[in-house]
Amino acid sequence: MPAIIVIGTQWGDEGKGKATDQLGDRVDYVVRYSGGNNAGHTVVVGGERYALHLLPSGILNPSCTPVIGNGVVVDLDVLFSEIDALNARGVDAERVLISANAHIITPYHQVIDKVTERFLGNRKIGTTGRGVGPAYADKVNRIGLRIQDLFDPKILAQKVEAALELKNQMLVKIYNRPTIDAGEITKRLLAHAERLRPMVTDVSLLLNRALDAGKVVLLEGAQAHHLDVDFGTYPYVTSSNPIAAGACTGSGIGPTRIDRVVGIAKAYTTRVGEGPFPGELQGDVGEQLRQAGAEFGTTTGRPRRCGWFDALVVEQAVRVNAVTDIVLTKLDVLTGWDKIPVVVAYDVNGTRHDVMPMNQSDLHHATPVYEYLDGWTEDITGCRTFSELPATTQAYVRRLEELIGTRISGIGVGPDREQQVPLHDLL
Repeated sequence: MPAIIVIGTQWGDEGKGKATDQLGDRVDYVVRYSGGNNAGHTVVVGGERYALHLLPSGILNPSCTPVIGNGVVVDLDVLFSEIDALNARGVDAERVLISANAHIITPYHQVIDKVTERFLGNRKIGTTGRGVGPAYADKVNRIGLRIQDLFDPKILAQKVEAALELKNQMLVKIYNRPTIDAGEITKRLLAHAERLRPMVTDVSLLLNRALDAGKVVLLEGAQAHHLDVDFGTYPYVTSSNPIAAGACTGSGIGPTRIDRVVGIAKAYTTRVGEGPFPGELQGDVGEQLRQAGAEFGTTTGRPRRCGWFDALVVEQAVRVNAVTDIVLTKLDVLTGWDKIPVVVAYDVNGTRHDVMPMNQSDLHHATPVYEYLDGWTEDITGCRTFSELPATTQAYVRRLEELIGTRISGIGVGPDREQQVPLHDLL
C-alpha cells in the first residue's frame, strides 16, 4: 500500500493541513516529519476552525493515527497545550505517537533565537522566535536533547548542563543577558516525562511494519520547498529539510517505499518573513489580495507578503521533489479580477530566465515577466466538479499545469473540508 508525501511548493501557508485532513479518513497514519511549532496549519471542519502548530493534521480524523517523526523538534509545553485544547473541543489528541529520537526545544533555545534576531538587526532572518533554529543547531552540533533523554534524569541533567556551559557564556558576554539555570530547565522538562511516556515509540519500526501490513501512510511536511535549508532561498529558510527527501530521514521510511508526492500550491503566491520574492505586490493590489485571502500567519499572525502565481517557483519544487500531483488551493480568492497575471519568467539585467536562477544574487534582482489570463466573476465556492467551474477558471488551471510540468489533481474553492474540486484520485 502507498506511502504518500504532502509538501508545500512555495514558501509555506499553501493549505497543506486541509489537503492532509481531507485524505486523513482514507489513510491509517499521518506523520509530521520536519519542523516544529514555527509552522501552522489551519483546518476548517463543519464550520469550526482548528489551528494546528505541532500536531499532525490527521489528528482531526479519529480513524487515523497521528505521528510525530524523528525529524521534528518538539516544544513540550506547546505539545501538551495543543493536546489539551483539542481535548477540550472533543478531539481525542492523546493518541498521538512520538519518535524517541525527536529533539526537544527548550526554553534556552527560545532565548537564543530571540536575542540572536535582535542582534542581527537589519540582517535578521525573520524567524518566529520559537527556538526551532537553535534546537536544530544543537542537534547538528551533537549537544541536543532527544525525547528519550527524558526517561533518564541523570543523563538529561548532564546534557542540559553541557549545552548551557557555552550558551551561558554567550548570553552574558555577547548579548548582556542573565545566565539560565540548568537545574530549572531539567526540572521543567522532567515534569512532562510521565505524561509523555505512553506516546513514545520507535516510529521507523512502526511505519515500516504498517506498510508491510498494507496500511496507508501519509507523510506531512511543514513549511515548504523554498524554505528548505538546502534548496530554499538561503539564508531566509527554515532549519530543516521540508522537501520530499526529508520525509525519509525525518520518519525512517526508505525512499523506495514512497509511491506518490503531492505538492500543494496556492493559486497565487505568499511569503512570511524576510527574503527574496520577485513577484511581490506592493501597494493596494497586494493589500487587496491579502485581505481577500485572509493572509495572516496561523502561528504568528504576521501579514503575509502577496503576489500572483509564480510558475518558476512551483516548477522548481515539482522538479526537485518529483511531484506527481498538485493540489491548487484558494482558487476562489481570485474571483473578481478581470485579468489575472501569472509570472512565467524573470528578467535579470536584460536576460530572460525561464527557470529560477541558480545564483541568489540574480533572484534578488529579478523582475517578473507576466502572462495575463482572463479572470472570472462567478462564485465558484459551491463547485464540486471541474465542469462546473467557469470556462476561464478552467483555462487558468490548465495553463498552470502547462507551466509547472505536472497535473493538477485537486482544487480548493473555499476553506471548509468539503469545498474541493477533485480532478484525479490521490490514493
